[in-house]
Amino acid sequence: MIDRPIWQERLQAAWRQASIVWLTGVRRVGKTVLAQSLPEAEFVNCDLPSAAERLRDPESFFRALRRPVVVLDEVHQLPDPSRLLKIAADAFPKLKVLATGSSTLAATQKFRDSLTGRKRSVELTPVLAEELAAFGVRDLRERLQRGGLPPALLATAPQSEFYSEWLDSYFARDVQELFRLGKRAEFLRFVELILRQSGGMLEITSLTKHAGISRPTATAWLDVLQITHGAHLLRPYAEGGRREILAQPKVYGFDTGFVCHARGWDDLRPDDCGLLWEHLVLDTLRSLPAPKIHFWRDKQQREVDFVLPRGRSAADAIECKWRTEAFEPRNLAAFRENYPRGRNFVVSPQVQTAYEQKRGSLPVTFLAVSDLRAVIRKQTPADPA
Repeated sequence: MIDRPIWQERLQAAWRQASIVWLTGVRRVGKTVLAQSLPEAEFVNCDLPSAAERLRDPESFFRALRRPVVVLDEVHQLPDPSRLLKIAADAFPKLKVLATGSSTLAATQKFRDSLTGRKRSVELTPVLAEELAAFGVRDLRERLQRGGLPPALLATAPQSEFYSEWLDSYFARDVQELFRLGKRAEFLRFVELILRQSGGMLEITSLTKHAGISRPTATAWLDVLQITHGAHLLRPYAEGGRREILAQPKVYGFDTGFVCHARGWDDLRPDDCGLLWEHLVLDTLRSLPAPKIHFWRDKQQREVDFVLPRGRSAADAIECKWRTEAFEPRNLAAFRENYPRGRNFVVSPQVQTAYEQKRGSLPVTFLAVSDLRAVIRKQTPADPA
């Protein structure tokens, strides 16, 4: 079993704030394996019919436990999961409960109680760049092209059928079960178009035209994708009444392997690697506790990849570069004309040891993605409920 200390630490930190942790993430991202790796945990597979009978009397079940941690895998399959978790939190506050599912907790109507104040949420991302050595992957390009779902990453050879089979399962198990959508072909076409737009501005008009759906349907399906972690939207950063661009967000598909699959990339060019590297840096930022992640763009099309607000009128700016020599400070300088307070980072796989350079009048820190984690964590608030 592969050790994943980054995520084990996230779970332990969440348990220090609440007795219930909701571990979520897309299908086959590794939630079950991570849960099974926890020491001293009682594991219950709620997909099995026998689990419902075992948990029919929650008080007796929790009272009989002799271990400090209980895992309720796929807990939404139970008849009344919110009641079960509420009893655990209120009557057994010293018990650590890990409940898993492939969507946000409130996505299913079975959760009649949102468990506000009783739980913390942790979203498991695809395998991070920092975890590749543990997975035996030495070539970063391999991670970019195959993606970060462990079955695809650990396969002996690339398997294109994995991605189409995954999408079929995603629609049947996550989308249709929760939202009762009947337009399978149209929805999967919509997902493919999102993956093709990944890393760029969200073009709703283009989506509706090519998917053959209405604008309200596209908006509703975007909500479905976000709830089930199939896509992530970043809002533009604008503070102090400034409006450099309209409210148009950027969209990112959930995994680089599926981006490559949708775009038909069977080999990667340097520009492809740059775009996919941006996705990996975003995954690292998302793996931190509750960062507010934005991007910045002005009317002259000058753009900063990621912006992290840090208190009043301060923001850290992050540029992602496959090669450090590709960094040009023009965009960052334009951003700092409007927002002078904050730190400037360039994150690149070329960097082994962090260093600082002056680019014009700007101090810029060049660092590896693991260094970015350490730097940002110092400014990151606790997990929300």
